[in-house]
Amino acid sequence: MEKHISVPMTKSEAAGLRSGDYVYLTGTIYTARDAAHKRMQEALEAGQPLPLQLKGNLIYYMGPSPAREGRPIGSAGPTTASRMDKYTPALLDLGLVGMIGKGRRSPAVKEAVIRNGAVYFAAVGGAGALLSKSIQAAEVVAYGDLGTEAIRKLTVKDFPAIVCMDSTGADLYETAAGQYREEGE
Repeated sequence: MEKHISVPMTKSEAAGLRSGDYVYLTGTIYTARDAAHKRMQEALEAGQPLPLQLKGNLIYYMGPSPAREGRPIGSAGPTTASRMDKYTPALLDLGLVGMIGKGRRSPAVKEAVIRNGAVYFAAVGGAGALLSKSIQAAEVVAYGDLGTEAIRKLTVKDFPAIVCMDSTGADLYETAAGQYREEGE
């Protein structure tokens, strides 16, 4: 099913999504990769505030290439989500409603997605130039010294993604692999 979603989003909106849904996200999302997640974890451990509000927000696991003239951002493809798995449950418990990346997630992330009524989206790997066309504005909001791994606030319009894991734990990577095996028999 194809859906148009405004972001940030509520947990009830996340609960209405199902694994396999095609979505187009419009609004504000944030980027963060390995180094930014590590810093956020260190801030939490030190009792310091995080540099962004998590409640209702989505984090896109992406590090952009430099912007070409007249564009807000360069190529903006997803990175492998499992690299953030050790940090993700804590962020979901603090109100993060979803993530965008590529690849499978750990059992701990799946449990946290279910516990928090969150959602995991996949963006198409290798299509960073195409995905960047959905990004209307980008600004560094934290950890600028990390360069491409800084936290950025993105304004997106009709950013394409697929629900890979919904709030019930249904996982497209598992169901699609099962369907493929059944069709091959």
